[in-house]
Amino acid sequence: MGSVERSDFGAAVVAVVAGLPPGEVVTYGEVAAEAGRPGAARAVGRVLRDAEVPLPWWRVVTATGRLVPGLEEEHARRLAAEGVATRDGRVVGSRGSARRSTPPGPATGVRPQGGGAAAGQR
Repeated sequence: MGSVERSDFGAAVVAVVAGLPPGEVVTYGEVAAEAGRPGAARAVGRVLRDAEVPLPWWRVVTATGRLVPGLEEEHARRLAAEGVATRDGRVVGSRGSARRSTPPGPATGVRPQGGGAAAGQR
């Protein structure tokens, strides 16, 4: 386990993201809230970047649905493989989190803690 996963917050982020099923898209802010630190969206990005375990990072986007800068093509390809539409570097449509019926935006609910095995590869 890497140093980032050793912190309580890092471990919580890993659990939340690892538990995301294919086709579910959430925001960094939603992950932060579910991991116990509302408002720590940027910290979620750092945890995902530095995690030493494979995580489905492509299922996490900004509050406006924006894909990871510099990795838009890879991000869009992975999302498309799960049935999530993107256009112009953003998630489009209503496909994604059961927490909302519109494209990514502010958190609309909190998932229970828990997770599953990490899916996909970094």
